[in-house]
Amino acid sequence: MKRLISLNYRDSRPIYEQIEDGLRKLIVTGAIRADDKLPSVRALAAQLAINPNTIQRAYNELENQGYIYSIPGKGSFAAADAGADEERKRQLMEQVRERLTELRYLGVGQEELLALVAQAGDAAAHGAEREAET
Repeated sequence: MKRLISLNYRDSRPIYEQIEDGLRKLIVTGAIRADDKLPSVRALAAQLAINPNTIQRAYNELENQGYIYSIPGKGSFAAADAGADEERKRQLMEQVRERLTELRYLGVGQEELLALVAQAGDAAAHGAEREAET
C-alpha cells in the first residue's frame, strides 16, 4: 500500500486533524474517488505507526462532515458527494472571511485579493481537468 498521508510532528495541530485534513484533500482532489475503500483503521495505524484510536477519530470526523461513509463489516469509503455537507461549507466560508479580513488589515488591496481568488480558482479548474484526462 502506498503512503497516503505524511505526518508532521512539529505541526501544532493534533495528529488526528492532520490525518483528517490529508484524507479530505485526497478525496476533494479526486485522488481517492467516490466509493473507493479507505485503508482499514488498523492498516493505516500500522502504516503511520500511531494508535488506531487516532485513525478512528479522524474517520469519525470525516464521516460526520460527509466526506466518507462506513458499512459495518466492510469498512470506510469515500462519499460520492464529498464536501457537499452544508455545515462544512459554512465553516470553510467563515475561515476564508477571517483570512481575507486579516489580509486586508495587513494592507493587501482588493485587487490583490481578487487576483488570489482567481488564481486559486484557476488552479482548482486545472486540477479537475488533469484528473479528467487520467
